Amino acid sequence: MMTNNREPLANGKVCVMLSGGLDSCVLMATLAERFDEVYPLYVRKDLVWEEAELHWARQFITMLNPRNIHPVKEIELPVKDVYNSHWSTTGDHTPDHRSDDHEVYLPGRNLLLLAKASIFCALNQIPAIALGPLKGNPFPDSTPEFFDKFREMASLALNYQLMIMTPFSQLSKHEVIKLGQHFPLHLSFSCISPAGMDHCGACNKCAERRRSFNLAGIEDKTRYHTLPPLD
Repeated sequence: MMTNNREPLANGKVCVMLSGGLDSCVLMATLAERFDEVYPLYVRKDLVWEEAELHWARQFITMLNPRNIHPVKEIELPVKDVYNSHWSTTGDHTPDHRSDDHEVYLPGRNLLLLAKASIFCALNQIPAIALGPLKGNPFPDSTPEFFDKFREMASLALNYQLMIMTPFSQLSKHEVIKLGQHFPLHLSFSCISPAGMDHCGACNKCAERRRSFNLAGIEDKTRYHTLPPLD
Protein backbone atom coordinates (compact mmCIF):
# COMPACT_ATOMS: atom_id res chain seq x y z
CA MET A 1 0.00 0.00 0.00
CA MET A 2 1.31 3.42 -0.93
CA THR A 3 1.40 6.40 1.40
CA ASN A 4 2.27 10.06 0.93
CA ASN A 5 4.74 9.96 3.77
CA ARG A 6 6.06 7.46 6.25
CA GLU A 7 3.56 5.25 8.04
CA PRO A 8 2.65 6.17 11.63
CA LEU A 9 4.40 4.00 14.17
CA ALA A 10 4.13 6.01 17.39
CA ASN A 11 0.81 4.84 18.79
CA GLY A 12 -0.91 2.77 16.12
CA LYS A 13 -3.77 5.23 15.60
CA VAL A 14 -5.23 6.27 12.26
CA CYS A 15 -8.22 8.41 11.31
CA VAL A 16 -10.13 7.29 8.22
CA MET A 17 -12.20 9.76 6.23
CA LEU A 18 -15.32 7.62 5.95
CA SER A 19 -17.91 8.41 3.28
CA GLY A 20 -19.70 5.08 3.41
CA GLY A 21 -18.63 4.49 -0.19
CA LEU A 22 -16.99 1.33 -1.39
CA ASP A 23 -13.47 2.75 -1.41
CA SER A 24 -13.55 4.26 2.07
CA CYS A 25 -15.21 1.18 3.57
CA VAL A 26 -12.54 -1.13 2.14
CA LEU A 27 -9.88 1.35 3.28
CA MET A 28 -11.23 1.34 6.84
CA ALA A 29 -11.47 -2.45 6.92
CA THR A 30 -7.97 -3.03 5.60
CA LEU A 31 -6.45 -0.48 7.99
CA ALA A 32 -8.23 -2.21 10.88
CA GLU A 33 -6.13 -5.26 10.06
CA ARG A 34 -2.92 -3.26 10.48
CA PHE A 35 -3.49 -0.58 13.13
CA ASP A 36 -4.31 -0.78 16.83
CA GLU A 37 -7.04 1.88 16.67
CA VAL A 38 -9.07 3.13 13.73
CA TYR A 39 -11.17 6.28 14.04
CA PRO A 40 -13.80 6.62 11.28
CA LEU A 41 -14.65 10.28 10.72
CA TYR A 42 -17.75 11.35 8.80
CA VAL A 43 -18.11 15.00 7.81
CA ARG A 44 -21.70 16.15 7.34
CA LYS A 45 -21.95 18.79 4.63
CA ASP A 46 -25.75 18.78 4.12
CA LEU A 47 -25.57 16.82 0.87
CA VAL A 48 -28.54 14.81 -0.35
CA TRP A 49 -27.06 11.33 0.14
CA GLU A 50 -25.69 11.65 3.67
CA GLU A 51 -28.43 9.87 5.64
CA ALA A 52 -28.17 6.83 3.37
CA GLU A 53 -24.36 6.89 3.53
CA LEU A 54 -24.33 6.94 7.31
CA HIS A 55 -26.97 4.22 7.54
CA TRP A 56 -24.93 1.84 5.40
CA ALA A 57 -21.57 2.82 6.91
CA ARG A 58 -22.84 1.75 10.32
CA GLN A 59 -24.23 -1.48 8.82
CA PHE A 60 -20.84 -2.19 7.28
CA ILE A 61 -18.99 -1.63 10.56
CA THR A 62 -21.49 -3.76 12.48
CA MET A 63 -20.99 -6.63 10.05
CA LEU A 64 -17.21 -6.33 10.39
CA ASN A 65 -17.52 -6.30 14.19
CA PRO A 66 -13.88 -5.32 14.83
CA ARG A 67 -12.89 -4.32 18.32
CA ASN A 68 -10.35 -1.76 17.15
CA ILE A 69 -12.72 0.41 15.07
CA HIS A 70 -14.18 3.22 17.16
CA PRO A 71 -17.79 4.38 16.67
CA VAL A 72 -18.23 6.76 13.74
CA LYS A 73 -17.44 10.31 14.77
CA GLU A 74 -19.69 12.84 13.01
CA ILE A 75 -18.63 16.43 12.54
CA GLU A 76 -20.44 19.18 10.64
CA LEU A 77 -19.20 21.45 7.90
CA PRO A 78 -22.24 22.58 5.85
CA VAL A 79 -21.60 23.88 2.34
CA LYS A 80 -25.05 25.05 1.19
CA ASP A 81 -24.06 28.65 1.83
CA VAL A 82 -21.24 28.41 -0.75
CA TYR A 83 -22.54 25.64 -3.06
CA ASN A 84 -25.93 27.40 -3.39
CA SER A 85 -28.06 25.47 -5.92
CA HIS A 86 -25.42 22.81 -6.70
CA TRP A 87 -26.93 19.42 -7.59
CA SER A 88 -25.31 17.84 -4.50
CA THR A 89 -27.39 20.02 -2.17
CA THR A 90 -30.65 20.13 -4.15
CA GLY A 91 -30.81 16.71 -5.83
CA ASP A 92 -31.70 18.43 -9.12
CA HIS A 93 -29.92 17.47 -12.36
CA THR A 94 -27.73 14.85 -10.68
CA PRO A 95 -25.15 13.47 -13.16
CA ASP A 96 -26.58 10.24 -14.55
CA HIS A 97 -25.05 6.98 -15.78
CA ARG A 98 -24.14 8.58 -19.14
CA SER A 99 -22.24 11.53 -17.60
CA ASP A 100 -18.52 12.17 -17.53
CA ASP A 101 -16.69 11.74 -14.21
CA HIS A 102 -15.74 15.43 -14.21
CA GLU A 103 -19.43 16.23 -13.72
CA VAL A 104 -19.43 14.78 -10.19
CA TYR A 105 -16.77 17.21 -8.97
CA LEU A 106 -17.51 18.67 -5.54
CA PRO A 107 -15.47 21.89 -5.30
CA GLY A 108 -12.90 21.78 -2.52
CA ARG A 109 -14.17 18.46 -1.16
CA ASN A 110 -10.86 17.18 0.22
CA LEU A 111 -9.79 20.65 1.28
CA LEU A 112 -12.92 20.93 3.42
CA LEU A 113 -12.72 17.38 4.77
CA LEU A 114 -9.09 17.67 5.78
CA ALA A 115 -9.43 21.11 7.35
CA LYS A 116 -11.64 19.89 10.16
CA ALA A 117 -10.21 16.35 10.27
CA SER A 118 -6.71 17.67 10.95
CA ILE A 119 -7.98 19.63 13.97
CA PHE A 120 -9.81 16.56 15.27
CA CYS A 121 -6.65 14.48 14.91
CA ALA A 122 -4.38 17.03 16.57
CA LEU A 123 -6.74 17.37 19.55
CA ASN A 124 -6.98 13.60 19.94
CA GLN A 125 -3.33 12.77 19.30
CA ILE A 126 -4.03 10.76 16.14
CA PRO A 127 -0.95 11.07 13.91
CA ALA A 128 -2.37 10.00 10.55
CA ILE A 129 -5.35 10.67 8.29
CA ALA A 130 -6.22 8.15 5.56
CA LEU A 131 -8.31 8.89 2.46
CA GLY A 132 -9.31 6.71 -0.47
CA PRO A 133 -8.68 8.54 -3.77
CA LEU A 134 -8.07 6.13 -6.64
CA LYS A 135 -5.75 6.01 -9.63
CA GLY A 136 -6.92 8.37 -12.33
CA ASN A 137 -8.84 10.66 -9.98
CA PRO A 138 -9.18 13.83 -12.10
CA PHE A 139 -9.75 16.38 -9.35
CA PRO A 140 -7.16 18.97 -8.25
CA ASP A 141 -7.54 18.31 -4.50
CA SER A 142 -6.74 14.62 -4.93
CA THR A 143 -3.18 14.91 -6.18
CA PRO A 144 -0.03 13.88 -4.26
CA GLU A 145 1.11 17.51 -4.40
CA PHE A 146 -2.09 18.75 -2.75
CA PHE A 147 -1.96 16.17 0.05
CA ASP A 148 1.71 16.83 0.75
CA LYS A 149 1.31 20.60 0.87
CA PHE A 150 -1.82 20.34 3.00
CA ARG A 151 0.04 18.10 5.45
CA GLU A 152 2.81 20.69 5.75
CA MET A 153 0.36 23.55 6.26
CA ALA A 154 -1.80 21.70 8.82
CA SER A 155 1.21 20.47 10.77
CA LEU A 156 2.54 24.03 10.95
CA ALA A 157 -0.82 25.54 11.89
CA LEU A 158 -1.56 22.99 14.61
CA ASN A 159 2.01 22.48 15.87
CA TYR A 160 1.38 18.74 15.48
CA GLN A 161 3.02 16.48 12.92
CA LEU A 162 0.33 14.91 10.78
CA MET A 163 0.65 12.30 8.06
CA ILE A 164 -1.77 11.93 5.18
CA MET A 165 -2.11 8.45 3.72
CA THR A 166 -3.66 7.61 0.34
CA PRO A 167 -3.15 3.84 0.17
CA PHE A 168 -5.35 3.29 -2.90
CA SER A 169 -3.86 6.00 -5.11
CA GLN A 170 -2.34 3.40 -7.45
CA LEU A 171 -5.49 1.24 -7.64
CA SER A 172 -8.61 1.40 -9.81
CA LYS A 173 -12.05 0.75 -8.31
CA HIS A 174 -12.26 -2.79 -9.65
CA GLU A 175 -8.88 -3.51 -8.02
CA VAL A 176 -10.22 -2.17 -4.72
CA ILE A 177 -13.21 -4.50 -5.10
CA LYS A 178 -10.87 -7.45 -5.59
CA LEU A 179 -8.81 -6.36 -2.58
CA GLY A 180 -11.91 -6.09 -0.40
CA GLN A 181 -13.99 -8.95 -1.77
CA HIS A 182 -13.92 -10.76 1.61
CA PHE A 183 -15.63 -7.75 3.23
CA PRO A 184 -19.43 -7.08 3.06
CA LEU A 185 -19.17 -4.77 0.05
CA HIS A 186 -22.94 -4.79 -0.51
CA LEU A 187 -23.22 -2.76 2.70
CA SER A 188 -21.18 0.13 1.29
CA PHE A 189 -23.04 2.98 -0.40
CA SER A 190 -21.89 4.80 -3.54
CA CYS A 191 -25.03 6.55 -4.80
CA ILE A 192 -25.48 10.33 -5.24
CA SER A 193 -29.23 10.14 -5.90
CA PRO A 194 -30.54 7.59 -3.38
CA ALA A 195 -33.95 5.98 -3.63
CA GLY A 196 -34.73 6.00 0.06
CA MET A 197 -31.87 3.99 1.54
CA ASP A 198 -31.18 2.12 -1.71
CA HIS A 199 -28.85 2.83 -4.62
CA CYS A 200 -30.76 4.49 -7.45
CA GLY A 201 -28.81 2.46 -10.02
CA ALA A 202 -28.95 5.27 -12.58
CA CYS A 203 -26.55 7.98 -11.35
CA ASN A 204 -22.90 8.42 -12.32
CA LYS A 205 -21.59 6.74 -9.16
CA CYS A 206 -23.96 3.77 -9.38
CA ALA A 207 -22.84 3.22 -12.97
CA GLU A 208 -19.20 3.36 -11.92
CA ARG A 209 -19.90 0.84 -9.16
CA ARG A 210 -21.75 -1.54 -11.49
CA ARG A 211 -19.03 -1.38 -14.16
CA SER A 212 -16.31 -1.96 -11.56
CA PHE A 213 -17.94 -5.10 -10.19
CA ASN A 214 -18.22 -6.38 -13.76
CA LEU A 215 -14.54 -5.65 -14.42
CA ALA A 216 -13.55 -7.34 -11.16
CA GLY A 217 -15.54 -10.43 -12.11
CA ILE A 218 -17.17 -10.44 -8.67
CA GLU A 219 -20.87 -10.76 -7.96
CA ASP A 220 -22.49 -7.43 -7.14
CA LYS A 221 -24.94 -7.98 -4.28
CA THR A 222 -25.87 -4.29 -4.10
CA ARG A 223 -29.58 -3.48 -4.06
CA TYR A 224 -30.33 -1.07 -6.94
CA HIS A 225 -33.68 0.67 -7.50
CA THR A 226 -33.26 0.56 -11.30
CA LEU A 227 -30.75 -1.01 -13.67
CA PRO A 228 -30.44 1.07 -16.86
CA PRO A 229 -28.17 -0.46 -19.52
CA LEU A 230 -24.53 0.54 -19.33
CA ASP A 231 -22.37 1.34 -22.36
